[in-house]
Amino acid sequence: MSAPENRPDRNRPDSSRADTSQPLVPRSTFPLLAELPDLVYLDSAASAQKPAAVLERLDRFYRHEYANIHRGLYALSETASEAYENARARVARFLGAGEDEVIFTANATAAINLVAHAYGDSRLRPGDLILVSLLEHHANIVPWQMLRDRRHLRLEAIPVDHRGDIDLGAFAALLERRPKLVCITATANTIGTVTPLKSMIADAHAAGALVMVDAAQAAPHMHLNVANLGCDFLAITGHKLYGPDGIGALYVRRDILADLPPFLGGGGMIRSVSIAHTDYADGPRRFEAGTPAIGAAIGLAAALDFIEAIGFARIVAHDAALLAHAEERLPEISGLRIIGRPRHRAGILSFVIDGLHPHDIGSLLGESGICLRAGHHCAQPLMEHLGLAGTARISFAVHNSMADIDRLVDSLARVRQMLR
Repeated sequence: MSAPENRPDRNRPDSSRADTSQPLVPRSTFPLLAELPDLVYLDSAASAQKPAAVLERLDRFYRHEYANIHRGLYALSETASEAYENARARVARFLGAGEDEVIFTANATAAINLVAHAYGDSRLRPGDLILVSLLEHHANIVPWQMLRDRRHLRLEAIPVDHRGDIDLGAFAALLERRPKLVCITATANTIGTVTPLKSMIADAHAAGALVMVDAAQAAPHMHLNVANLGCDFLAITGHKLYGPDGIGALYVRRDILADLPPFLGGGGMIRSVSIAHTDYADGPRRFEAGTPAIGAAIGLAAALDFIEAIGFARIVAHDAALLAHAEERLPEISGLRIIGRPRHRAGILSFVIDGLHPHDIGSLLGESGICLRAGHHCAQPLMEHLGLAGTARISFAVHNSMADIDRLVDSLARVRQMLR
């Protein structure tokens, strides 16, 4: 399989060299998995388990380093402030961005909403067109619907083809209508489609549109470099990156961020305030009102250290090998259909079994200690397009192995027999 065009060679899948008989990192790296040795966790696309290094960094901060930031003229506050800003620098390096282009948010959903309010409300005009793809999570649809209704805009969907890939011909036709904003996932959270970001971004720019990338699912599985991609906005979330919940980040291209109006007001995002007027802070801090999730940001930095110590080339190869094994073994189950056959898939696979409801599959597997996700996965427009109420979804992480898939298949066979 060739590497998707939006990924550099160090992310090229090579499943032939990946030994998935063992996890990429030992299960004991994750305290919860060490505590529950029989648990098969195949739900990392919802939230990833946390390695000990992240938990220990959080514990150290809250036990020994905690103070509020950017306010105290004492050593503890200065140390916490430095750790928080170092976390911003860590996220910037992870994304290939400048430190002055990274805004901390609560999660990817909050990041997308920030763009919808700060950029959309101030820059888009009645009648302007926004494009979203059918692959999107609700987090990259609903904020744009709300913006459409506030600003009297137009919102249209970029179709997908029979494989589950973006229909690039239809996308080209939609670009002829001169949209102002294109909102696209880097990896679909339902069927794992890896979108051709770089070419889509270039085509959107040529048509005069800016591009918002939802990278929540992609970031744990592949190297993303915003300078290489050329995107204008990009959102990630910590809880899918082996980091804490309650923390995410938004990349905003420097020249756009420079004159973007703030979305939330309060302390921390100002230079000075009078009853008559407020001068806002420069850069990312203009969008970080109130006390931020200091510990979570520091924990996110530790999670990114964890990921990059493993290396994306190894992660991509591991994902590819696990997907190949799953695609080989799952069809052994009578009536099982894998949903979507995208040209490039990253760490996620959905399936249905004829005659069985996904919720029943998920519930019975859960009783056997196998954790997966069942339902519409916050992607109802795609499910409607596919003619499905929902699917069962497995998603991989660095602690998964072929043995996890084998246990899944064995348990599915028992579920199939039980519900015949």
